Formats: sequence, C-alpha cells, structure tokens
Amino acid sequence: MIDFRTGIGFDAHALAAGRRLVLGGVLIPYHLGLAGHSDGDVLVHAIMDALLGAAGLGDKGEHFPSSDPQYQDISSLVLLRQVGELVSQGGWRVSNIDATMLAQKPKLGPFISAMKEQISITLAIPAGRVSIKATTTDYLGFIGREEGIAACAVALLVTQP
Repeated sequence: MIDFRTGIGFDAHALAAGRRLVLGGVLIPYHLGLAGHSDGDVLVHAIMDALLGAAGLGDKGEHFPSSDPQYQDISSLVLLRQVGELVSQGGWRVSNIDATMLAQKPKLGPFISAMKEQISITLAIPAGRVSIKATTTDYLGFIGREEGIAACAVALLVTQP
C-alpha cells in the first residue's frame, strides 16, 4: 500500500543592505539581500519545512539551529540536500513541491526556471515535480512596503517502492 503525506512550510526574512539576494539557490541581481543566519533563502527554507513536516521530522530550526556557527552564511541548497537525505532515509520520496514567493520587488519571474532547476537537482527529482510561482501583495504589509520577502510551500511525499 502506498502512503502519502503532505507538509506545509513558510518563511519570511527582512531585506537588508550588504547581503546578496538568493532565492531558490539563484543569485538575483538586486541592491538588497535577505537578512538571516544562513543565506536567507526564504524559498528553500519554506520547502525544507514542508518536506520535514510531511516526513514528521520537525522543522529546519531543529536540524539547523541559527545558534550553530557552522550554518553562518551557508547555502540553503546544502541544507536542502541534507533534508532530502533525511526524508529518503525515513522511507519517503518527494512526489511534488508547490511553492509561492511573495515579493513586491524585485520581479522574480525571469528567475523561476533557474530556481526550479536548482531545487530539482538538489533533491534529485524531475524539474516537472517542482512548481514555483511569484506574486506581490499589491503594496500591502511588510512585503508591499519592500521590507522583506516571504515564501510558502507544500510538499507531497509518498512511500518508496
């Protein structure tokens, strides 16, 4: 019998000067980056929490605490690869991921294809199993005021054959 599990992830970080903007493992040319202990990649962080939640493995903070200096400025793709390995060791495989980024600026559409590729390579799944979208908040809230960027993700896991 095949078993299915879903998980939801969310992350938000403030935009900050002196930081690179990395989303989905892709460097986005912009004058601000995301504050955070790692590279601040909210898209990958949301996906990590969705995968961990679906597998019943807690959250990214339990596995990669911001109090641990080894994660300072680390690429979130490195952490995502570790999450993928944990999910697999638990007897699960990723069926699909659906994620949405919320950013007033910069415009993220031109980078989505590269983000999908980076995430699919990192998790060793077909790019067609990764859906990424971007939207604004029509100038509402901290995102609309261009103070930060957020992302939410849903993951579906199935038991491995």
